[in-house]
Amino acid sequence: MFGRRKKSGAAADAAGEAEQVVDETVEDEAEQSGGQRRVNLPPAPRPDGPWDVSEVSRPEEGRVDLGGVFVPGVEGMELRVEVAGDAIVAATVVLRDSAIQLQAFAAPKREGIWGEVRDEIASGITQQGGVIDEVEGPLGWELRARVPVQLPDGTGGVQLVRFVGVDGPRWFLRGVISGQGAVQPEAAGLLEQIFRDTVVVRGEGPMAPRDPIVLKLPEDAQMVPEGVQQEDQETSRFSGGMGQLQRGPEITEVR
Repeated sequence: MFGRRKKSGAAADAAGEAEQVVDETVEDEAEQSGGQRRVNLPPAPRPDGPWDVSEVSRPEEGRVDLGGVFVPGVEGMELRVEVAGDAIVAATVVLRDSAIQLQAFAAPKREGIWGEVRDEIASGITQQGGVIDEVEGPLGWELRARVPVQLPDGTGGVQLVRFVGVDGPRWFLRGVISGQGAVQPEAAGLLEQIFRDTVVVRGEGPMAPRDPIVLKLPEDAQMVPEGVQQEDQETSRFSGGMGQLQRGPEITEVR
C-alpha cells in the first residue's frame, strides 16, 4: 500500500490547489474525448484477429501474399492494389457490389493509434460537410460516414462508408468498407471476416509511427491499368477490371 505524507500549512494548501488543477485538466480531457481517453492506450486484445505474422503458423495458406499483408482469398473476389509514387500502399478486395480497402501502418510499440486516427478522420469528413457516427460494431469501434461526393452527371450525392481499425503489435490495420457492405449487414459479413483474417507483416526495421507498411505484388501477378479489361479472366489467376471503382492499377484474384 502506498501512503502520502501529511503536509501542513501553506504547503498543504498549495498541494491541494495543484491536485485540483490536475483533476480538472483530466476531467476536461475526458469530456473532450467523449469520456474516453483516445491516446496512449495499449492495443486492445485481438482474439479474432487481425493477426500478426508471429501469431500464424502458415500465413500464406488461403491468403494472397502482398508482402506487408497476407489477404484472405474467397470465391469470386477481385483484388486490386493502390500505388503512391513507386510504392504499393493499399489493397482493395471487391466482392460483387461491396469492397474493403486494407492498409497497414507502423505504430508505437506499446500504444494504439486507432482512437486518435478516428478523431482525425471524423474531423476531416465533417469539415467537408459530411456526417459521422461513431459506433461499436462487429469489429470494435468504427466510424460510419456519409461523405458528400460528385455524381457522374455532375450533381451532388452522398457516399456511405465505414472506417474500421485494429491496433496490433507495432502496427495498425485500417479498413474502409464501401458499397452495399457499408449499409447492409448481410453484405458486410464476408468483408468483415476478410479484415479479421488478414495477417500483417510489420518487419523488424525502424519505422516512424503512421508510416505505411509497403506492399508488393505476388510473383505471378499481372498489372492491369484502370479501365482495361482482359478478354479471358478465367485463364489467369490474376486479371480483370472493376474500373468503375476509380482506384489505381489493379490485380484480380479469381478463385
